[in-house]
Amino acid sequence: MEIFWYGHSCFRLTERGMASVVIDPYDHELVGYFPHKIKADIVAISHDAPGHNFINATKGANHFITGPGEYEIGGVFITAVQTDGIGKKNSESPRNTLCVFDYGGLTVAHLGNLKDVPTQSEVEALGNVNIVLLPIGGGSGLNAAKGAEIVSQLEPNIIIPMHYQTKDSSIKLDGLDKFIKEMGLQPIEPIPSLKITKSGLPSESKVIVLEYQIG
Repeated sequence: MEIFWYGHSCFRLTERGMASVVIDPYDHELVGYFPHKIKADIVAISHDAPGHNFINATKGANHFITGPGEYEIGGVFITAVQTDGIGKKNSESPRNTLCVFDYGGLTVAHLGNLKDVPTQSEVEALGNVNIVLLPIGGGSGLNAAKGAEIVSQLEPNIIIPMHYQTKDSSIKLDGLDKFIKEMGLQPIEPIPSLKITKSGLPSESKVIVLEYQIG
C-alpha cells in the first residue's frame, strides 16, 4: 500500500489490484495548498464542509461514501462510523464519519473532523487499526493533547498527523510541533509518501510525517 497526503485532511490510498481511495478532498481557494484533480475509484467524505467535501478536486470515482455503514468495493472493506463533528451538546452540529479502510488485512483509519475523544463503543466499532490518520491541529478538530489520548486508545502501529498548520495552509490551526512534543518525540523528517505492507508494520507505535503533494 502507498499513502499520499495532499494537505489538510486529504489523503489518497492505493494498492495494486485494489480500489484506490481519496478522503476529504478540499477546495484549495478556502483552505490553501494547491489545486488538484486526484484520481480514485472511491471518494470518502467525513463531513459536509468545503474543506472536506470538494469532489470537484477528484476524478474517475464512481463510489462515494458520506455516511455510516459497511462497504466492499474493489477488494477494499470499509467500515464507516458516525460521530458528532463539533460536539454532542449542539444538536445542529455537523456529523462526522470515521472510516476504516481494510486492504487485505492492512487497516487505515481516517478520523475526519473528530473533535472529541471517541467513546469506547466507537473505538470498538473501528476494530483493529494499523495506521491512523489523525487530526491534531485544533480548530474544528482534535488538538494535540486529545490526539495523543486517542493514540493511547487505538494503539496503532503508525500515526500520520493531519489537519495542522503549514506554510501553505490558510486556515488557522496549531502546528505539528505541539503534537510532537505531546508525544515526547524529537522533530521528525517528513517523507514524500508511505509505502507499507502488513508484514512491514512496526511493533511499537511510530509517528510518520508526510510531505503534502504539490503537483
